[in-house]
Amino acid sequence: MAEEISKSELRSSAAATSTPSSSTTAKSRWSWPSVLRWIPTSTNHIIAAEKRLLSIIKTPYVQEQVNIGSSPPGSKIRWFRSSSDEPRFINTVTFDSKEDSPTLIMVHGYGASQGFFFRNFDALASRFRVIAIDQLGCGGSSRPDFTCKSTEETEAWFIDSFEEWRKAKNLSNFILLGHSLGGYVAAKYALKHPEHVQHLILVGPAGFSAQSDAKSEWITKFRATWKGAILNHLWESNFTPQKIIRGLGPWGPDLVRKYTNARFGAYSSGSVLTTEESSLLTDYVYHTLAAKASGELCLKYIFAFGAFARMPLLHSAPEWKVPTTFIYGFEDWMNYQGAQEARKHMKVPCEIIRVPQGGHFVFIDNPSGFHAAMFYACRRFLSPDPDHESLPEGLSSA
Repeated sequence: MAEEISKSELRSSAAATSTPSSSTTAKSRWSWPSVLRWIPTSTNHIIAAEKRLLSIIKTPYVQEQVNIGSSPPGSKIRWFRSSSDEPRFINTVTFDSKEDSPTLIMVHGYGASQGFFFRNFDALASRFRVIAIDQLGCGGSSRPDFTCKSTEETEAWFIDSFEEWRKAKNLSNFILLGHSLGGYVAAKYALKHPEHVQHLILVGPAGFSAQSDAKSEWITKFRATWKGAILNHLWESNFTPQKIIRGLGPWGPDLVRKYTNARFGAYSSGSVLTTEESSLLTDYVYHTLAAKASGELCLKYIFAFGAFARMPLLHSAPEWKVPTTFIYGFEDWMNYQGAQEARKHMKVPCEIIRVPQGGHFVFIDNPSGFHAAMFYACRRFLSPDPDHESLPEGLSSA
């Protein structure tokens, strides 16, 4: 079911995050009525911002809200357990593709949504049937009350809702890509439902290291300091970055704008965001962060302070059943050595590709390098002679 967006909502949403013009006086800009006005946001605002961001994509696409079911209050299924029995939806975009193209499903990371792949959709849709989703409780998907109280329940929130979405879309035999937290979710899904996944692509995946690792000793020492104790308390209290954005009211969009300008393209050369891309991304990111808290509250249940997984993927490496490719930017703060250690215990084909001029968001920092890595990783689905394909120039194997 596609969600209708009125023209007035499009205009009001765009105006909400736009930068005041130079002709606006300081007095009017900071008048009390303006300062006290919290900027409205909603699922409709998110979808409207998504449409504006994807308007720069050349490939036609279909946006839909895929119904994944409903259940009465008190359900044993955690992602139905709220005061509402409204159906849950997964926001989905599907791009036009050539007939018989392999299906690529893209899953975003924490604090993000499918629109973060906006620099990749055109190139990838030239070779794949690309489907990107917002995970439950994120982006333009339903944001039910988050009632999970354990790591197992939190993993089920994402994995089981994804499986219901897969059933609703009648999909199987697909390539599954996950970035960061989305990589953790994709890997856990492939462990539980390997029969549906042809190939797993993990881009800067989270969740391979544990607090027991030798390299985590620094976090133990830091936690013993007063600063570390405060930050650890905030983490365990589920104080998220999104709460800061919501609390800032009219100053929220400006903080997001500074973040997007400083962060995306920071490691690139010649691929920095254009003025239009930066403006549209800022608008989109603001609304995805400022909307109702839901899936964002997963963080403390999946990771301990310092981003150490409570149930590390490394421990599951011997159970891996799907061929896997890891992709990392050279400057990614997620350490590729975790993937190297996991590969030692895997019984399926595994490659690790590093892309230059890219950080944790390598697909934004260096789109062309990322696309080259993707086409190489999926060569057995794309090439008539995959065994004779060589690693593209500039990329390195780890």
